[in-house]
Amino acid sequence: MSTDEQFLHRALALASQGIGLASPNPYVGALIVDAQGNIAGAGIYTYAGVKHAEVLALEAAGSKARGGTLYINLEPHAHQGRTPPCTDALIAAGIRRVVAAMPDPNPKVSGLGFEKLRAAGVQVDVGKLEDPARRLNENFARYIRHRVPLVTLKSAMTLDGKIAPPAALGSAAETHAASGFTGHWITGEAARAHAHELRHQHDAILAGIGTVLADNPLLTDRSGRPRRRPLLRVILDSQLRLPLDSQLIRSAKSSAANSSDDRDVVVFTTAAEATKKAELESNGVRVETLPLAALDGRLDLAVVLRRLAELEITSVMIEGGSTVNGAALRASVVDKVFLYYAPEILGDPKAVPFAPDRALQQIKVNVKHMHRFGEDFAVEGYLRDPYGE
Repeated sequence: MSTDEQFLHRALALASQGIGLASPNPYVGALIVDAQGNIAGAGIYTYAGVKHAEVLALEAAGSKARGGTLYINLEPHAHQGRTPPCTDALIAAGIRRVVAAMPDPNPKVSGLGFEKLRAAGVQVDVGKLEDPARRLNENFARYIRHRVPLVTLKSAMTLDGKIAPPAALGSAAETHAASGFTGHWITGEAARAHAHELRHQHDAILAGIGTVLADNPLLTDRSGRPRRRPLLRVILDSQLRLPLDSQLIRSAKSSAANSSDDRDVVVFTTAAEATKKAELESNGVRVETLPLAALDGRLDLAVVLRRLAELEITSVMIEGGSTVNGAALRASVVDKVFLYYAPEILGDPKAVPFAPDRALQQIKVNVKHMHRFGEDFAVEGYLRDPYGE
């Protein structure tokens, strides 16, 4: 591994410390190495901290920055935003060389930072470790390029693709099938702990009302890692059936005094009955009415995602059951999948599948990573390129 790659790896590690703290802006880590090859300063961007990673690194390096090299995972910005252009600060500090993993994914500003640095006589090298750098900021790329969040469909299943044993007979059968209710965990403790790491990497988690009625989940980030804002819990509830005694409602009560924009439970519905809406809102829940999808009479998931983007949500993880999984795939809103598999076979033809067969065509998944969690494993793959058009 070259010296440049070693320092870029450290810049990427710094950038990853911004997960949960930088959204809706990208994760950026900066490392300044002085003319003698020693680390002189480092910086991590956090949204609340305002100052960009390269400015923080310059402040830490002081006079040692002159003649030094900046290692950074993302192109320094050359435009006026919440802060002045970082390129101006780098030039003024006498940085001799900039080594960046990738350009800014925002097409409106991509390349402008490099252009300004080169015009000032700074040597710029781009492209080393681009793949991990792109993966780190894929949420931001999807959001800034298309004004929708990156959508990850997460599920846990057996080797034969079942997320739950046969649903209970009777009136609750449809609810259990929709939610993927199991009565026991399919995957082991290590995989379930990792699922909370995945939650931490997202701005929002989305589930259907069937999951809430069957499982009564909290849907919170229990990774123990810091967040700038709580994980937004998004419930699709077309008939506004969310129980007032659910864990979601009880855990939302603490935010009841906050403004609607600050609440961490949002319910999207198509029929906001005035009394029930008022009850939910008085318990700290945000209720929004959205139009139906034209094809199946359910909420239009594309509209839901555009609305979440307006709330500065850059990433959503779907943790629904079979019905929501199928609806999301049919609506072509899923960007990637993270599928956990347990080494068991349910076998029963009545067991609940990952997604219903009806109207669901074959979908190609570009598998990029395989993970092991004890006896379980997971497949991480893409249905489309988050950086694509």
